[in-house]
Amino acid sequence: MLDVTDADLRDGLTAALAVPRWVEDVASRAPFDSLDELRLVAYTEATPLAPEEISQAIAHHPRIGEKPVGAGTSQALSRAEQGAATELAEELAVGNAAYEARFGRVFIIRAAGRTRAQILTELDRRLELDAATELVIVGEQLRDIALLRLEKLFGPNHDGAP
Repeated sequence: MLDVTDADLRDGLTAALAVPRWVEDVASRAPFDSLDELRLVAYTEATPLAPEEISQAIAHHPRIGEKPVGAGTSQALSRAEQGAATELAEELAVGNAAYEARFGRVFIIRAAGRTRAQILTELDRRLELDAATELVIVGEQLRDIALLRLEKLFGPNHDGAP
């Protein structure tokens, strides 16, 4: 049994993906027998995210390559995911600006496990996509980020609270 209170579960879900409908849908299925069960429910409930849910979630994500502002769980997770490297910072800033001008939102990508060069290559590739295709990818990236965050928050090494 995944040992977590309802309040801690909801706080962790909100830090993972700040979409109220998703948080409620996943939390309503608790308790979970395992992290794997939580991740499966989280995946299912986030596939796909509606366009307005994508906008809700993006509001809690910093630009890639920029340090998150604030001291909450979501910001701490973003800092850990993006790392401290300043490699390619100028190129990422230019790419972020181009992406925001083209799509009207912050570029979202699962940064964990990717180098800055890989992120920049993916940003350049996605700038060439049509808006509908890109929106689907953004939803998938937000979902993947959420699943990684759930692992960090509720996995075997968590301390009992998000």
